[in-house]
Amino acid sequence: MTLRSFLIPLLLTLSLAACGGSQPEVQGETAGHSESEADAEPAKGAHNGRLLTDGPYTVELAIFEDGVPPEYRAWLYKDGEPLPPTAGELTVVLTRLGDVTDTHAFTAKDEYLQGSLEVFEPHSFDVAVTARIDGQTLAWSFPSYEGRTSIPAAVAQDAGIVVAPVVPGVIRDEHDVQGLLTPMEGRHARIVARFPGPVKAVRVGLGDSVRAGQSLATIESNVSLSDYAVTAPLAGTVLARNVAVGDLAGEQPLFEIADLSALWVDLHLFGADAQHITPGLPVEVTRLSDGVSARTTLDRVLPGTATASQSTVARATIDNADGRWRPGAAVRARVTVAEQPVDLMVPLAALQRFRDWDVVFVRFGDDYEIRPLELGRRDGVNVEVLGGLKAGDPVVVAQSYLVKADIEKSGASHDH
Repeated sequence: MTLRSFLIPLLLTLSLAACGGSQPEVQGETAGHSESEADAEPAKGAHNGRLLTDGPYTVELAIFEDGVPPEYRAWLYKDGEPLPPTAGELTVVLTRLGDVTDTHAFTAKDEYLQGSLEVFEPHSFDVAVTARIDGQTLAWSFPSYEGRTSIPAAVAQDAGIVVAPVVPGVIRDEHDVQGLLTPMEGRHARIVARFPGPVKAVRVGLGDSVRAGQSLATIESNVSLSDYAVTAPLAGTVLARNVAVGDLAGEQPLFEIADLSALWVDLHLFGADAQHITPGLPVEVTRLSDGVSARTTLDRVLPGTATASQSTVARATIDNADGRWRPGAAVRARVTVAEQPVDLMVPLAALQRFRDWDVVFVRFGDDYEIRPLELGRRDGVNVEVLGGLKAGDPVVVAQSYLVKADIEKSGASHDH
């Protein structure tokens, strides 16, 4: 564990404590104004609903979800005695984080009033209740939060919490494979002496850059007893020098030169990958040494099979103008077999589990709240969102686990 990974959660905890922690759920009922006793437990009625009282009148309000989608149900009382559901009218307005409102009108059933809409998750909102009984208009308001917390902007920044809007994107069917960098045919030469004889001069060393036609060595021919120059047939880099002054040049290569401005990447395919991966597919090649990546396209799949590994070899070309890619080095690669556009997606790093849901956290101001998601296809980086978010929603995409930890610490829940 690094010092930073230890200090950031500690800083988040201490800063939130200094600021009063996450935003608590304010319990209890009010008539026409907001709660003043934040820690009061709300009174419950016979149906386990919240009791809202004003003078002789009481409304019991509950979220009912036994065998049905969550819905509001309400019961009316006067002087503690039940009233028929036809004795009054009721409206509930829910204001969610981001100033989204849901208005629930109520109709009379056999023994209760039933809300007109499903109460969608999360059940986290400010509740405004308006009732009309015996010609009198009654009003209450209270917060009912779950999966919500507050984190000051400075603390979030120090903790590395990053927020980005939900956008359309592409889900990719990607296959990870291993590969090896090799010089390209036609850009690689092994240079031998034209005539045998003693080596009188060597003018280049290992790693030197040479131009086409440049003199590499001087040899005295055993045939003519005159000197001749060994020259570079192409511009490139000296990969090997197997000769020194005084050696006797013969049939063995003296130098190996290659143009390394571009290299082949030979990717080894096993099993089903060999059937799915074809020429023309995009591929991202990553150096193992420093994680730097380059994008290219598969040129071909070689017809044979590597005897030792029993793999099929797919070949791509990468630009090496900076000389950082080295022949013989192992690389990893990700081949994109298919791409599917999606209307909305989020990074996998944004996902967390909350209760039985896959969720992300949206941010409005200093407030963060869960959004349960319906998910679709995914790849190694992103996942499609089928429901629970809309385009542009501000979602935590980095350090989301810190937000989850603070929400769980707060333990906020809602009424049922």
